[in-house]
Amino acid sequence: MNAELSPLNVAVVGATGMVGRTMLAVMEDRGFPVARLLPVASAKSVGTTVTFQGEDVEVISMEDALAQRPHVALFSAGGTISETWAPKFAAAGITVVDNSSAWRMSPDHKLVVPEVNGDVLTDEDLVIANPNCTTMQLVMCLKPLHDRWRITRGVVNTYQSVTGTGQAAVAQLEAERSGEEGPGVYPHPIDKNCLPHCDTFQDNGYTREEMKVHHETKKIMGDDTIQLSCTAVRVPVVGGHSEAVYVEFAEDFDMAEVRDALASFPGVVLEDEPQREVYPMPLNAHGRDEVFVGRLRRDLAHSRGLHLWIVADNLRKGAATNTVQIAEHLHRTGRWG
Repeated sequence: MNAELSPLNVAVVGATGMVGRTMLAVMEDRGFPVARLLPVASAKSVGTTVTFQGEDVEVISMEDALAQRPHVALFSAGGTISETWAPKFAAAGITVVDNSSAWRMSPDHKLVVPEVNGDVLTDEDLVIANPNCTTMQLVMCLKPLHDRWRITRGVVNTYQSVTGTGQAAVAQLEAERSGEEGPGVYPHPIDKNCLPHCDTFQDNGYTREEMKVHHETKKIMGDDTIQLSCTAVRVPVVGGHSEAVYVEFAEDFDMAEVRDALASFPGVVLEDEPQREVYPMPLNAHGRDEVFVGRLRRDLAHSRGLHLWIVADNLRKGAATNTVQIAEHLHRTGRWG
């Protein structure tokens, strides 16, 4: 799909992690024009290889990647690494797209979902933040609705895959399902269980994950009047986040127009035929880049209230795909000629 774009030298920082490996797969799937891949990982991984486009590519150090001056660096190695290294890459004129939480709420950095607010990017933006996975799929569906009827408030309940925590969480789930005992990353069993506990609890009773939805939605949508509260729940699913969303609008809406607005928005797939058992499910979203929405219905008590069910692969659109899409957007708009 990107054959018309000139090939770029691309660093993937955190290339051996779950999101990093998914970035490599996404670039292959989307035909992202890579002239040279520079996979970067921790010191213990330097010298190992990752597979890209059928070839084994050697993992290098951060210092080596910086010295080779790639066009763009896709970071997914945690906030501490991003805080230390992203400014160094930017100082060398290298565009950084960062998947950590390091820069998301910084007033000096853009928080971007290309389909929603890609137009905010300028040539001066060298460190660009990728949103939290739960916020990402949420704003993809809220944007066309907010533009038409203006969202005033809402409640979001998330049902989040263990892959959002990382490979160790997947290992814990698999071990529990096999009847094995071992160290776990969660404070309680996750198999046959649901944990209303994603990230750390704050003084206000909400978790950091829940507050990300509240704050990041405002920033991405460019509207501080949107008031969302969230409850985030970890569920025993290996891939894909789901969200039960309720929003209230300033203006009355027509259900047919709501369906049309969602179905016509780029990257959103409407699956809303409940009589035929057609609705979004993480099992079907696995490996897909789209955001799926269904179970649309007007609230029973509030005439301007709407319920939605939103599902996406949290490793792809929720992380890796959006990172690559930001780079694609910059390339199409002339960042690298």
